[in-house]
Amino acid sequence: MADELTEFEAKLLKWLIKSDFHIQPWSSKDAAKAFKVKEAEIYEAVAALTKKVPEQIQVFYKDGSVHIAAD
Repeated sequence: MADELTEFEAKLLKWLIKSDFHIQPWSSKDAAKAFKVKEAEIYEAVAALTKKVPEQIQVFYKDGSVHIAAD
């Protein structure tokens, strides 16, 4: 299914894999700044990743914050 990812989704997934958002709280606002896109685009891409590559991404809530683990 990974071949169905858009270019942006693929870039975001690679970034998530390299990041430590499974430990540090996730910030869609900061991600939007890093990719120079609107926050809504980040939300849409993360949602798409959970559908397209569910075996590679996990979104969870811990200690009052959203976290994202990817591999």
